[in-house]
Amino acid sequence: MNSIDSLLHESRRFPPSPEFVANAVATPALAAAAASDRLGFWGDQARELLHWHQPFTEVLDWSNPPFAKWFADGRLNVAYNCLDRHVLAGNGDRVALHWEGEPGDSRSLTYAELTAEVKKAANALAALGVVRGDRIALYLPVVPEAVIAMLAIARLGAIHSVVFGGFSADSLRARIDDAQAKLVITADGGWRKGKVFPLKATVDAAVEGTTVEHVLVVRRGENDVEWTEGRDLWWHEAVGTADAEHEAEAFESENPLFILYTSGTTGKPKGILHSSGGYLTQVAYTHKNVFDLHPETDVYWCTADVGWITGHSYVVYGPLANGATQVLYEGTPDTPHPGRWWELIEKYKVSIFYTAPTAIRSFMKLGREIPDAFDLSSIRVLGSVGEPINPEAWIWYREVIGGGHAPIVDTWWQTETGAIMVSPLPGITSLKPGSAQTPIPGIELAVVNDDGSPVEKGSGGLLVITQPWPSMARGIWGDNDRFIETYWEKFADAPGGPLYFAGDGARLDEDGDLWLLGRVDDVMNVSGHRLSTAEIESALVSHPIVAESAVVGAHDETTGQAVVAFVILRAEHAADHTPEQASAVLRGHVATSIGAIARPREIFIVAELPKTRSGKIMRRLLQDVAEGRAIGDTTTLADTSVMQIISDRMDAAGKSES
Repeated sequence: MNSIDSLLHESRRFPPSPEFVANAVATPALAAAAASDRLGFWGDQARELLHWHQPFTEVLDWSNPPFAKWFADGRLNVAYNCLDRHVLAGNGDRVALHWEGEPGDSRSLTYAELTAEVKKAANALAALGVVRGDRIALYLPVVPEAVIAMLAIARLGAIHSVVFGGFSADSLRARIDDAQAKLVITADGGWRKGKVFPLKATVDAAVEGTTVEHVLVVRRGENDVEWTEGRDLWWHEAVGTADAEHEAEAFESENPLFILYTSGTTGKPKGILHSSGGYLTQVAYTHKNVFDLHPETDVYWCTADVGWITGHSYVVYGPLANGATQVLYEGTPDTPHPGRWWELIEKYKVSIFYTAPTAIRSFMKLGREIPDAFDLSSIRVLGSVGEPINPEAWIWYREVIGGGHAPIVDTWWQTETGAIMVSPLPGITSLKPGSAQTPIPGIELAVVNDDGSPVEKGSGGLLVITQPWPSMARGIWGDNDRFIETYWEKFADAPGGPLYFAGDGARLDEDGDLWLLGRVDDVMNVSGHRLSTAEIESALVSHPIVAESAVVGAHDETTGQAVVAFVILRAEHAADHTPEQASAVLRGHVATSIGAIARPREIFIVAELPKTRSGKIMRRLLQDVAEGRAIGDTTTLADTSVMQIISDRMDAAGKSES
């Protein structure tokens, strides 16, 4: 039994070290304050963490649920809170961003330099007619200009809509049309997997015939682009010649800050709307306390793209509001070599590292010898985000990346919640691998049955938020009826309602700790039993021959739904088992680990899984294959050939059985 296996068998809890506790930012007093006066607690956090040009007198207005107003009579400027005040406090020489391009070029910006750049960008945007309330679309790689543009838009009181740079022209157009965007900020191209991928051409196709008046283009890829005179402008010319002085105007706390469109849904995209004061309060509070931030000494790195909510909250607004030093990386974790991330941790002495379970499992598949070749001793806190993390990946992450000592904060939250809602606090909580454990102080959640009644310990149900929170979405842009119907209607009449239904399943263990089971549509109903795809995937990955797995529910005449699994074998075991042998072994393993009801009907051994460019497994495509349907849209996949290979493998398996 190796050390990771022994840790799984010997202990299910990992208390923080006495040294960590002695210096921790979050203490039991934090939870006590939130429990004694929740609204007073949030008011204190807003005053302590942010600068208010005009102080607020009312914390929460919940007179028109589900539309909350937080700190409504207060006034502030989001960009001022992320920039100017740090310079005025004497921290202008502190590095705000260590940016690393995929080819190896790099750039560091201090808070004074970043503030000057944002002021110039704000002046350039104002010269193009951007005013408070205008919507600006961003379609950029992870470059400093993405952060600068977001903050410049916020400085003007305008609203940004960041669109992930992997989306198609049609997807970009849909978002531009819905927001009625006035301007698009893009780049000629960006680096990914060793080559430049074009961005400007996609924007050209998307903006034709829309409300867009100008396209501002960052020069990054140096690739040739088409140019429309009068509409297109180079960023370095427009911003480079702008005045470096700009006074930040104070706006109401409820002034809209950004729209972020949810992906992966059919039909019209949902533009989730977030405001300023409440959102900034909670992202600053959670970034400080969940990650145990010491801004004078820590170097923080969140690997998310700015096009996702994690990039908004924990790359841009949370870290900069707290005066943190952070790393931005443009490219993929395996370019130009599979140790790229660990090389950057060594280079910049990263102390707080926040990434997704999908990435962690991918590194597990490659083996620990790659990260072991780098000095990761600077790491003191690790974070996980995006989906439930299985205990095996949790242990590997802690032992191999965290040196056997770094606490892991397993965070749950959503685009709609704006900020972290559930997470252990590393200086307080005795950590439990695979469990997000407990709501953060100030947040109230419950796991309920379909009628809204709470479940007992040891049971599963639906995760709901029972009280309003500062960073909550303020609606769906232009469609408040859809906002109510999607998130609030199910438990509108529940006791203490309305309750926000997160769309996720969860269970409470015997200790009362929370285990996330994934989206409700990832919870299968097999012969009347609710089974989590995440739980079955975790069981599969716990077998030593398995590197990665994805589970979907497929229609079954007898059981309603059946479990179908797609599995990648570890390289060192792949030659020892035929697909049939591996399938038989793993079906038995799942039955032993969870129960016979969870035994997969079919297990397909595959070389790769279909993933988006951000690393998310596209389970709906696997479900198409499992149910014999035509494969849906694959344009957001990092490698569009993967689904054809899987289909061919399944066809071959079907022919061999017949």
